[in-house]
Amino acid sequence: MIKAGVVGGTGYTGVELLRLLAQHPQVELAAITSRGEAGTLVSDMFPSLRRRVTLRFSEPSDAPLDGCDVVFFATPNGVAMHQAPPLLAAGVRVIDLAADFRLKDTGEWAKWYGQPHAAPEWLAKAVYGLPELNRLAIVGAQLVANPGCYPTAVQLGLAPLVESGLVDLEHLIADAKSGVSGAGRKAETSSLFSEAADNFKAYGVAGHRHLPEIRQGLSRLAPRPVELTFVPHLTPLIRGIHATLYARLVAEGDIQALFEKRYADEPFVDVLPPGAHPETRSVRASNVCRLAVHRPQGADTVVVLSVIDNLVKGAAGQAVQNMNIMFGLPETEGLWHLPVLP
Repeated sequence: MIKAGVVGGTGYTGVELLRLLAQHPQVELAAITSRGEAGTLVSDMFPSLRRRVTLRFSEPSDAPLDGCDVVFFATPNGVAMHQAPPLLAAGVRVIDLAADFRLKDTGEWAKWYGQPHAAPEWLAKAVYGLPELNRLAIVGAQLVANPGCYPTAVQLGLAPLVESGLVDLEHLIADAKSGVSGAGRKAETSSLFSEAADNFKAYGVAGHRHLPEIRQGLSRLAPRPVELTFVPHLTPLIRGIHATLYARLVAEGDIQALFEKRYADEPFVDVLPPGAHPETRSVRASNVCRLAVHRPQGADTVVVLSVIDNLVKGAAGQAVQNMNIMFGLPETEGLWHLPVLP
């Protein structure tokens, strides 16, 4: 059994991670931390976990994290870079669901996250945890930087095109929409029901924190850095991401066949038949990314539709997928849940 600890178990990502780990046949939950809720039964805060999670939240300093095989950080940005290095030094494997170890450039990290990086020596050692693009490196990783939700949907949707050399790499466009849970479980006016319901808006048009992460990831697949326009939107959904991606063809090719071949062996990427329009509800509560490829009017623009559950494939599910790879388990272990309808 894998002894797992969770740092920061009170947010939406944290409780989703607990839901998945509590059902994983090869995992024993050893510690769940929260400074504000220390001593509280986890199931008192989250009744959905009753009779499955019997632990109480503990102070991070009191939790037996250094005795765990793997520790997940489901914390705000800027926490793991301070707390993870001692665990890493003790030989614990770490999966960070925040952004602390995603960007390789310390200057870029400071620019987008507003603070200097506290553990730059670990940036070069961290492995970016998008399995479909980086599986072999994840196998031997001690520290995995779990991708963001938007970056997962966008990179999986654009990767085959970028890898193929069939599209203009200087004018990629990602028009993405997310449910309100992507903002986290915190008191914020924009997330209030009366603010978010019956409404639809763009935000971060001038620049969003996920932009450098997406550009970094896609540029690794290309002969030169890519240029991307990324515009996120907030939708009146609880969970789900829908990314509509645009690229201009510079060479001919069978785009449908390209995607089907690229993801033929990927258990969590589903390339739909020609003409399909994936819906966010088709992936709700699952670790699946569904893709559809279009070429409107047979012109030179390719449109890729990419949908994921932002809390599962976009966060907690992908973290468990990474853990499975790191510990030599079947990649689908504990993750083969069908989407929830309605």
